[in-house]
Amino acid sequence: MRLFGLLFLVLSLWACNAKSEKENWYEISELLFEDSFSDGSLSNWISEIQEDSCSSVLVRDGKMDIDVCKGASIWLDQYFEGGVLIEYDATVIGKGGPNDRVSDLNCFWNATDPRNPKDLFNSPRKASGMFHDYDTLQLYYVGMGGHNNTKTRFRRYAGDGNKPLLAGHDLSSSDVLIEANKTYRIQLIALNGRVQFIRDGAVIYDFKDAEAYEKGWFGIRTINNHMSVDNVKVYQIKGKDE
Repeated sequence: MRLFGLLFLVLSLWACNAKSEKENWYEISELLFEDSFSDGSLSNWISEIQEDSCSSVLVRDGKMDIDVCKGASIWLDQYFEGGVLIEYDATVIGKGGPNDRVSDLNCFWNATDPRNPKDLFNSPRKASGMFHDYDTLQLYYVGMGGHNNTKTRFRRYAGDGNKPLLAGHDLSSSDVLIEANKTYRIQLIALNGRVQFIRDGAVIYDFKDAEAYEKGWFGIRTINNHMSVDNVKVYQIKGKDE
């Protein structure tokens, strides 16, 4: 019995160390941006909303409140280069409101338009808020709880309309879908060709990109949804061995 207990302890320590190594393959260099919306302002954000009269993006109760009946992308207006860690709290609201559809807690990161890589907001692209109008961009995309909260998917947009689902990155188990009114801590990482999507400390996607996107913009993406976003932070990061 004592031997069994010792073995359990050794295995537990091994598991903890393995998890620690996975989580600590990079280190933070500096904080580049943060927004807790405490000033009631969305001055750092650019909203692209599919034309309608039933949508709003505003600060409510100290959080960004996204309440839209069609497609919407809300972009942070800052451009980042090099290794980045983007993190934020997100809650999909399901309390009986007109847009309280528990689905589509989505995001873009390291997004650029190849036709004007230095300015996403001054390029030939359409800024309609319609999903297909982003097909001309290069970016990483995760659709968490898409298709009415039945799928979570990772895509790499090539900028030419090609945005394949990457092998093994189309998930439908309940532990990667959305629970209404639960706040999730989302972390997005892109560093040295390694791209991760992390939810509440669990690595959902860990992808090695041979032609990595190493600069661009970050945006929240959704459709027919009511959600809140808070505690946004962007860090410059570097590899542990750099």
